[in-house]
Amino acid sequence: MQKEERMLEGKSSRGKYIRIIADIGSQLAMKKLGLLFILALACLNMDLQAQDVAFSQFYANQLYLNPALAGSARCPRVTLNYRNQWPGIPSTYVTYSASYDQYVDALSGGIGIQAYHDRQGTGIIQTNSISGMYAYQVALDRNISFKAGMQASYYNKSIDWSQLTFGDMIDARYGFIYPTGEVPIEAPVNKLDFSAGGLLFTQTFYVGFAAHHLFEPNESFFKSAESRLPRKYTAHAGAVIPLDNTNPEDGSISPNIIYQRQGEFNHLNLGLYLNKGPITGGVWYRWDDALIFLVGLHTDQFRFGYSYDITVSSLGTQTLGSHEISVTLLLPCKQKRRKFKMMRCPQF
Repeated sequence: MQKEERMLEGKSSRGKYIRIIADIGSQLAMKKLGLLFILALACLNMDLQAQDVAFSQFYANQLYLNPALAGSARCPRVTLNYRNQWPGIPSTYVTYSASYDQYVDALSGGIGIQAYHDRQGTGIIQTNSISGMYAYQVALDRNISFKAGMQASYYNKSIDWSQLTFGDMIDARYGFIYPTGEVPIEAPVNKLDFSAGGLLFTQTFYVGFAAHHLFEPNESFFKSAESRLPRKYTAHAGAVIPLDNTNPEDGSISPNIIYQRQGEFNHLNLGLYLNKGPITGGVWYRWDDALIFLVGLHTDQFRFGYSYDITVSSLGTQTLGSHEISVTLLLPCKQKRRKFKMMRCPQF
């Protein structure tokens, strides 16, 4: 299966999981593919594991990328994100995210809060999450600073049983006309989750690392089964290079690299931004998966970004790519009372 797909459950050893996954395949208008997939699962007895949402505007959703980025803009910041993945395939993935963060002098670090809602299929699977984070900042010397971030999250994952169909509901002539004998999902999943990250930066260069789902919470909908959410590792680095050293505000280019691994899935992302005045343009390549183009408009108080993913994997053009929109508001704040090194990084 495609690396970017997010799978429902982590144990496929019982017929309930197989039938649920088969139904989701049919809801996505890929019945033949779903049947082949189920046969492969039955034969190989492999484990399935969930995967996090993958946003394309990495630095327009900084708290999602790395909790150590909380408060990196110093003044209060409100960010809204929307992602529609593969709209060409009916009933796929739509994700909403909202966050607030700022630097607090009394805490010598940044604080942040983030909420997101993820919908798979026609709302068959839904995930709601809220997170709080704190990032301590310290100056190592005149040029280098370090931030250490911690994050605590609470999330809920549920299945709309009424939208599922099963094999025992099928009549050979009339289709799905019978009630199912399957036992409904016992209860939604409610879990606590913890993450951490670190960031080292100067005025021109930054490198960071984050580990999400440190304790790999069990997401199984059945008490008798286990489905661990795999730990996600993120490493990211980049630089901001002025086009004119005598006037750094005139414009810049910013090469970047981000590597993420979660369970058996991994993404290598290579990107380049060009900033000129209030306009930002960028291109990313997600290895063997997608080519991402983005454009952004920014002022001192407002940022708007749009990006489009062109699928280059075996899924082909029928996915119609992915759309992503970000809006950021930078609120005014009092002059800093102590020395604060601000991180210069991409805005989208």
